[in-house]
Amino acid sequence: MGENYAPSATRYDNDGFFRRCGRSGLRLPAISMGMWHNFGDQVKDDNCRAICRTALDLGITHFDLANNYGPPPGSAERRMGKIIKDLPRDELVISTKAGFYMWPGPYGDHGSRKYLLASLDQSLRRLELDYVDIYYHHRPDMDTPREETLGALDQAVRSGKALYAGISSYNGQQTDDMLRVVKYHGLSRPVIHQHYYNMFDRSIEHDLLPIADEAGLGVIAFCPLAQGLLTDKYLDGIPSDSRVAAKHGALREQDVTDRVRTRAARLNQHAKQRGQSLAQMALAWVLRNSRVTSALTGVSRPEQVKENVAALTNAHFDESELKLIDEVVSS
Repeated sequence: MGENYAPSATRYDNDGFFRRCGRSGLRLPAISMGMWHNFGDQVKDDNCRAICRTALDLGITHFDLANNYGPPPGSAERRMGKIIKDLPRDELVISTKAGFYMWPGPYGDHGSRKYLLASLDQSLRRLELDYVDIYYHHRPDMDTPREETLGALDQAVRSGKALYAGISSYNGQQTDDMLRVVKYHGLSRPVIHQHYYNMFDRSIEHDLLPIADEAGLGVIAFCPLAQGLLTDKYLDGIPSDSRVAAKHGALREQDVTDRVRTRAARLNQHAKQRGQSLAQMALAWVLRNSRVTSALTGVSRPEQVKENVAALTNAHFDESELKLIDEVVSS
């Protein structure tokens, strides 16, 4: 580890912060760190390093990447590879994914064995690691046989290049089908599913979560703040430093509708009554569900890491609060 940094001695003192990932032996922090749009070449090394150190000091051990994270694609993994050198590797859960476009031609996208295994080797080189803790197939690919995609994840695990396999963005039926294929062929079983989930999009509650729960599959929610829509950032317009204003962001101006802002404003008022920011209440709401292992958060400043972890100091919702939130988000 770097001579100027030693992790906080109290980083594991937060009782209940770690949750078991389904029926596996893996436990993840309730708040995990994602590097989707905030660890590319457009940001500074010092800020990214400070974010990771602050996270670890607060007990956040899980750092989530993908081959195409940046921008440009691959840059988030390269940056994280530099930062990991100063962190206690065996305390960390490093995850990466493949499934979206990464290089030209027929072998740089989707879910073939050739793409997934080649991409994993590239990710390990960028991260400068011998293995990742979790390797995901990033999205469904209906043109590739399920047994081929799952066989590639199985090979990644059996080779020691990944400790666990995961899937991302599969719906409930697709997930059930994948698990049946795993069982039939005796393949390494995914232990975690990463899916979009927040107050504004609850589709997994009736689709994926019951299947994952029955199968003993952990679930980690990405975009729990709906890419910033479930914060106070857009209540008065679109700030110049926001994701909407950034050219590399996935959120667009047309996403910030009057309806979204009205609902966010009402939720913000209730969050204030709870003594929380809207972002903190949104995180606590996602984690109220015992079937959710972790909430995956992206930040641009170390202070946001502290704010996110502080959301857990008030994670209880009574029935009247849940009813109010249901009414607001469906209005």
